[in-house]
Amino acid sequence: MKLRATDLIIVSGLSGSGKSVALQSLEDVGYYCVDNLPAVLLPQFNSYLPDHTSGGDHEIAGAAVSIDARNNRFLAELDHTLEELESKGRACRILYLEAEEQKLVRRYSETRRKHPLTDDSTPLVEGIRRERELLQPLNDRAEKVIDTTDTTPHELRALVRDFAGGSSVSGPLLLFESFGFKHGSPREADFIFDVRCLPNPHWEESLRSSTGLDAEVQEFLEAQPMVVEMTAEIFSFLWKWLPGFASENRSYITVAVGCTGGQHRSVYICEQLVRRFRDREFNAQVRHRQLKQQDPSELPAKS
Repeated sequence: MKLRATDLIIVSGLSGSGKSVALQSLEDVGYYCVDNLPAVLLPQFNSYLPDHTSGGDHEIAGAAVSIDARNNRFLAELDHTLEELESKGRACRILYLEAEEQKLVRRYSETRRKHPLTDDSTPLVEGIRRERELLQPLNDRAEKVIDTTDTTPHELRALVRDFAGGSSVSGPLLLFESFGFKHGSPREADFIFDVRCLPNPHWEESLRSSTGLDAEVQEFLEAQPMVVEMTAEIFSFLWKWLPGFASENRSYITVAVGCTGGQHRSVYICEQLVRRFRDREFNAQVRHRQLKQQDPSELPAKS
């Protein structure tokens, strides 16, 4: 796979938010990853990477480095460093991970690890707050911000893989995500649609153990005029407004559709929406958050 000029990803964010999981996920899909690279070496690291003018193919899909709050010099010279890389044909994509303060405190309590900005006179909460302040410039410039407060490692890996995939296509990557409101709303969503008002297959005993991926549930929902109408209206809304996001150079857009449990209605509607956008040559993917037994990369593609 030829390395493109946009295939350098900077992974940053708060300590304890999942940067190690993110790097492992990128490594799994073929990226060459460096953890905690001294940011002053980023231009030199870039010089060793093949670029879009290189001939032949390369075995790596791209490169990724993690940069944290200890890189004070990089943060102070962030604009200059990124401009230097761009002048050499290497536009960086920044992936930023964050989480709520109390969740980070709990994670550090459970792992008993030391926060990088704490010492004998700086308690954990102050270290977290200081880190958030120091990393704000990266947060502001991030192409994608993922809040991992309620995200499992499995879900985070899927989100990172989707983000990495967005570098290899033209136009925005459109991700449809089904979820159950009783499990909490996705924090990373750009749009959230609530379909709990629709007829629920859960109350049909023969359909209760099935999902929106199963033919019998699909037939039940397709026979409901409200479902057909809502699916069409969600599609029309997105079709009208998504070009505005694309014009703002957004390369990653998440559309979440939620029902009560995330098993039937939201799954079905996401499948319908991704099919319609793929038919119109959009780069669209689908992920079903509550169907954890299935890896997102193994979900059936609709054409």
